[in-house]
Amino acid sequence: MLAAENLVFRAGSRLLIDHVSAAFEPGLLHLIIGPNGAGKSTLIRILARLLRPAEGRVLYDGRDVASQSARDLARRRAMLSQAVEVAFSLPVRELVLMGRYPHFTARPGAGDEQVCDEVMKFFGLAGMADRCYGTLSGGERQRVQFARVLAQIWRPVEGATRILFLDEPLTFLDILHQIDFMNKIRGFAAQKDAVVVGVVHDLNLAARFADRLLLLHQGRILAEGPPPGVLVEEHLRPAFGVAPVLIRDAATGKTHLVFEDRGPA
Repeated sequence: MLAAENLVFRAGSRLLIDHVSAAFEPGLLHLIIGPNGAGKSTLIRILARLLRPAEGRVLYDGRDVASQSARDLARRRAMLSQAVEVAFSLPVRELVLMGRYPHFTARPGAGDEQVCDEVMKFFGLAGMADRCYGTLSGGERQRVQFARVLAQIWRPVEGATRILFLDEPLTFLDILHQIDFMNKIRGFAAQKDAVVVGVVHDLNLAARFADRLLLLHQGRILAEGPPPGVLVEEHLRPAFGVAPVLIRDAATGKTHLVFEDRGPA
């Protein structure tokens, strides 16, 4: 279980996160949505302990993350940001293997090598193992970064929940790879020892794939819960200034949204 208790974060005089409390259960895909400047990336970085809140605390399995070592956290918590810069060029397989660094000291073991092979196959990268990362397209690089991050927490950790954070992970991906990635992440999130929390901009992808949504507006939680209860006009119009028309696919049961500009609430 991942929990946030009364989080507050300021940048100078600006209040970016305003007393946010939330719980993120294992076995579900949690997505954070909201307009630009709502505090989405700030919140996820606090949850990942990349930022320290001015007030409140973050708990992993009931333990305050502030009291945990960086190495212990790295073995159970991983984060993919929207754009990752690599200052040097490596073969793809070596870069993916970097995700296993928290799990060994001098050299990777056979288990680490096996994890590397498994995640590369999972993301369709096996045929690119020897290619130089610097020669890849933006979408290919993002897929390699997906594999590196997931390699970090690919296997269960005894006595601990694995936690995966995704900050706008669909950058550079075409629609086919966006859907493929979200299907893979949903499958990973379904494991009973895994918590997955992501930030996305596309509300239709959020409606299609999320088990639970958290809608942020001006640093506060405006709504949270299953997508059908969050993606409604009374929530989206104050946050985005648009009104949704919900279309339900009878074959799949999924909800699709189109939007009308009706002005702010």
